[in-house]
Amino acid sequence: MKRAGLLLLAVAPVATVAVYLLGGDSDSDAAAGPHGPGTQRPYDKDKSADEIKADDKLIASLPPGLATPAKKELAQKLVTSAENSTLNWRGQYGYIEDIGDGNGYTAGIIGFCTGTNDLLTLVERYTKDHPDNGLARYLPALRKVDGSDSHEGLDPGFTKAWKAEAQKPAFQKAQDRTRDRVYFDPAVRLAKLDGLGTLGQFIYYDAMVLHGPGTGPRGFYGLREAALKEANTPAQGGKEKAYLDIFLDVRTKAMKEKKAHRDTTRVETAQRQFLYDGNLALKTPLTWKVYGETFKVP
Repeated sequence: MKRAGLLLLAVAPVATVAVYLLGGDSDSDAAAGPHGPGTQRPYDKDKSADEIKADDKLIASLPPGLATPAKKELAQKLVTSAENSTLNWRGQYGYIEDIGDGNGYTAGIIGFCTGTNDLLTLVERYTKDHPDNGLARYLPALRKVDGSDSHEGLDPGFTKAWKAEAQKPAFQKAQDRTRDRVYFDPAVRLAKLDGLGTLGQFIYYDAMVLHGPGTGPRGFYGLREAALKEANTPAQGGKEKAYLDIFLDVRTKAMKEKKAHRDTTRVETAQRQFLYDGNLALKTPLTWKVYGETFKVP
């Protein structure tokens, strides 16, 4: 997922995000995989079934970290402060807008996009369980515009239909499930395997949201690989602070290469500040700034 906001002005940004399930960025070489977008686990691709089983056992033995309900709630507030300039992430289910980033409509709690496959996948899965939903009639158009910024077949009714459907608890749960399946769960899993604590797990999650779960040079997995060339993870014997500092350096470099997210305050005056404060457990209270706006969680 990629925030695409042209946020170089000293004003509060509008809600903006986008996602690249097929590679994190338009120049990525990653593919969605045989089981559909977001279901692949690139870090497991060379592992045997026994190795994956051992990983599962290790993760089960670790503290839940960011996966605890309170920390997950905090994580979503942190992400939404950067994506939507608010802590009210639950108020974003009905958000939908074309922000002019080349990805068509951006919508929902994590910025599902009509041009980057995840919105299509969300609606397809939702329609399997709720075939009479108000978005189902747009599936042919969504398939046609996937991979582009086109609105063909969507205007003028799609935005209204999205907002109406977003009032339904079932569609809200569908958005939650897609967020977890594609972004949150893979990020937290890999962070734990890398030996990272709660802050590191959030840093991975936010990177997955912003850059997308791709293996290209600006996708999440590509950024992690770049960081590994400069520092060892704690699981490899490295220091947690040092590794996360390098990972954030790699992130900000990638962000500055793209006009849509050259403002790196979500890293520099939030995540890196937590890191330099030594708050590896992401304990509250927290105060941070994004795009010049101050947020607090007591």
